[in-house]
Amino acid sequence: MPGLPRASAALATFLTLCALVLSPAGPAGAATAPHHRPGGRFVVSERQFARMFPDRDPFFTYGGLVEATRSYPGFAHDGGPGVARQEAAAFLANVSHETGGLHYVVAQNESTYPVFCDATQPYGCPAGQSAYYGRGAIMLSWNFNYKAAGDALGLDLLNDPWLVERDAAVAWKTALWYWNTQTGPGTLTGHQAMVRRAGFGETIRSLNGTAECEGGNPAQMEHRVSLYRTFARVLKVGPGRGLTC
Repeated sequence: MPGLPRASAALATFLTLCALVLSPAGPAGAATAPHHRPGGRFVVSERQFARMFPDRDPFFTYGGLVEATRSYPGFAHDGGPGVARQEAAAFLANVSHETGGLHYVVAQNESTYPVFCDATQPYGCPAGQSAYYGRGAIMLSWNFNYKAAGDALGLDLLNDPWLVERDAAVAWKTALWYWNTQTGPGTLTGHQAMVRRAGFGETIRSLNGTAECEGGNPAQMEHRVSLYRTFARVLKVGPGRGLTC
């Protein structure tokens, strides 16, 4: 988060560690998230989730995902049933790309962990310089993002960033925090891109900007699109327009 090319597992891991450098949290990330979800089940069933992620790490539970959606009730709910399924497919496709199919809970290259402490922030890095590496379903990284996500979710992630790798619901909540509140290098959040029907391509832009869009890395962009098409088929919905960026 932003983007995570996967030409190889090693490259994917390194680029995951570079996540979020382009997108420090803005004011939207500081807003307190609601803690309820309107009636109705999550649009992805447990069986469909298992089809999407057959080789996932057991840490990434379906129950954790469903619990996390209650913090952002508009996610996979706004815009009608078809749009809701498209948004779920889009979010999970990007998650799959970022984590190697939910295989990685944390970034693997420990030598880069100290990079993600921005000591210029007034609150510093109280958990330690090497504590803010990528974790969770969209690999949250950087101390300023842990601070903003924690403030929004009512969690002290600045002082306890390890909670993202200990609690499956928190691992999903931080990903949904980014998806629903942060535009990153783009102009829309992932949620806005799908609900406003700007297209899946704009969700890629919000995560990775020109690193994949505008010809930055077409192979990685197309990998995300391929995952989205596959997940849309699982959810029995058309992918819509604007798939690329």
